[in-house]
Amino acid sequence: MSSAPEAASPSRVADEGVLVVGAGISGLACARALHDAGVPVRVVDRGRVPGGRLATKRVEGRPADIGARYFTVPEGSSFEGSPFEDLVGSWRHRGLVREWTDTFSALTVDDSGAVTARELKTGPMRFAAPGGLRSLATDLAASLESDGVTITQGLEVSAVEVVAGAGDPGAGVAVDGVPYGAVVLAMPDPQAKRMLAPGSPASDALSGADAWEPTLSVVLSYEARHWSPELHGAFVGGSSVLAFVADDGDRQGDGAPVLVAHTTGAFAREHLEHPETAADAVVAAVRALFEIEAAPVSVVVHRWTFANPARQHDEPFGLVGAIGVCGDSWGERSSVSTAWASGDGLGRELARRLAPAGDGSENVVAPDADELERRAGTRSPAGGDDAVAGDAP
Repeated sequence: MSSAPEAASPSRVADEGVLVVGAGISGLACARALHDAGVPVRVVDRGRVPGGRLATKRVEGRPADIGARYFTVPEGSSFEGSPFEDLVGSWRHRGLVREWTDTFSALTVDDSGAVTARELKTGPMRFAAPGGLRSLATDLAASLESDGVTITQGLEVSAVEVVAGAGDPGAGVAVDGVPYGAVVLAMPDPQAKRMLAPGSPASDALSGADAWEPTLSVVLSYEARHWSPELHGAFVGGSSVLAFVADDGDRQGDGAPVLVAHTTGAFAREHLEHPETAADAVVAAVRALFEIEAAPVSVVVHRWTFANPARQHDEPFGLVGAIGVCGDSWGERSSVSTAWASGDGLGRELARRLAPAGDGSENVVAPDADELERRAGTRSPAGGDDAVAGDAP
């Protein structure tokens, strides 16, 4: 996977197929659907590594999850028995994900930050990754690359323009001057809008920055664990600073004395320009919440300007002419599974529209768990333990 910054140029990019901008789970799912349907596809991303908000940062010698907190396989929906469930089954079988917990604490605090009420909330099983959630994006990217899809990191796209006279997928767009049959912007709406012409139909279909909530993810590493082993994670009510705190050692299963705090949107807005200035307030809030006397040995703050959509699109993805947009804001609720389904659905729809008449691409069947493991090069022998896809809630 290329990681050196570069600029797109006509000599390096074929003027056909689809360009997916963004190598998070939504963009990678879209690229997989397109590739499986036989549509030429390339993925580019401005970051050094794939993942997007499946983000993991190495702190004190171990990976800490600083983006998505966990993921679920929604029950009683189209995800049950779906390709996403098969994908999760493959990850579980290969040890990339683990069941974390179905129970979180719900803590209410007063103005001093002290807990005034607490209860346990049980819900669906939350899944986590021993190597950090970014390892799942890395797995998806590696599978695509092994099938011949080019993924280029460190490439930032500036402008997407509709080619004169084009209006449908296949008629064409230009991405920084390079022609493609279609482009997919797999990212939060405000970032996609920056690349589109103001007032264009594609831009007008997207929400602005005011429809997204920021957050700061703060990794607090301690010399020892100073909180209850039953913590798992806690939603925090009444705090001006904290929204959620995860026991990252419990989440990843290594027992490391690491907490990851996610701040409220209002608090994050006050520190977006200089996020490091938020560290002391977060440390104090966590100390009061869990009555921790010891100071952390290190504090790392990461800024997410567009962390959570304040409202969801009704549609599973956006597609205006040859410009598609996908991500976790397209669907019933913001989640990892929604992001995957949005990208997968958009890829299938583009493949249907771009496929030559009568070539059968609209009938492409999603791979099952065995095929997913074959792609990873770790398929179990016949009769092996493959009962991994049906036990998610």
